[in-house]
Amino acid sequence: MSDPTSLPNFPPPADEHPLRGRVLDVLKDHQLDPNIDADGDVAFMIGEPAQQLFVRCQDGDFPVMRVFGQWMIGEQVPADALLRLQRSNDFTLQLNLVKVGIANDNLVITGEHVIMPGADISTLFEITVNLIMEVVQMWHTSFLSPEEQQALAEQQGAAQNGAVDEQGPRETPQGDA
Repeated sequence: MSDPTSLPNFPPPADEHPLRGRVLDVLKDHQLDPNIDADGDVAFMIGEPAQQLFVRCQDGDFPVMRVFGQWMIGEQVPADALLRLQRSNDFTLQLNLVKVGIANDNLVITGEHVIMPGADISTLFEITVNLIMEVVQMWHTSFLSPEEQQALAEQQGAAQNGAVDEQGPRETPQGDA
């Protein structure tokens, strides 16, 4: 039972942080149970196993929505800091929408959008989160040998085929490729 004398944790008024209010609405619509952290960022959990991502909202003449997360670098990644940074640079140069970097020995991936009035934040959010989560896996996998990459691809293919065989074919949602 909660303390009846404690104040509820209501979000700030929408006019105080209009973009953050819109982002909170989108995350609630996606049933992601967002929270505002100590930095004022919107934090949420996604995926299985659950991973924490954040949305930083900057209001102004050109409001910016920045979706980002950070991950511990996997054991298969060499400890060579230059190699890690070079690989991050390669990904950043090849991809649209996201940037890849290393901070405090963690992999950091961000996606940023200028949000003008009438922008479809929900679609931008979905695309950005999906891309960020895919890049995390791609970055780590890129350090595997070709043989290890092939074995992983076969393992993932077998897992997907097993799901199709047991559950029947799956429909691909609109917009996914």
